[in-house]
Amino acid sequence: MVYSLVVGTLLVIINQGDVIMQGDLTWWHGLKIPLTYLVPYTVSTLSSVGAMQNSVKS
Repeated sequence: MVYSLVVGTLLVIINQGDVIMQGDLTWWHGLKIPLTYLVPYTVSTLSSVGAMQNSVKS
């Protein structure tokens, strides 16, 4: 979870930083920012589940 917060924050800064700094946030940005956090969390979770399943099979 910590990694997804760090990666998500970096991605928000990279992708939406200029809009945030200019104060031009729209509802669309309000939707994209949480999704930016959700993607690394999902990848991390699915990777962990896959690793655990492979460990159990071995």
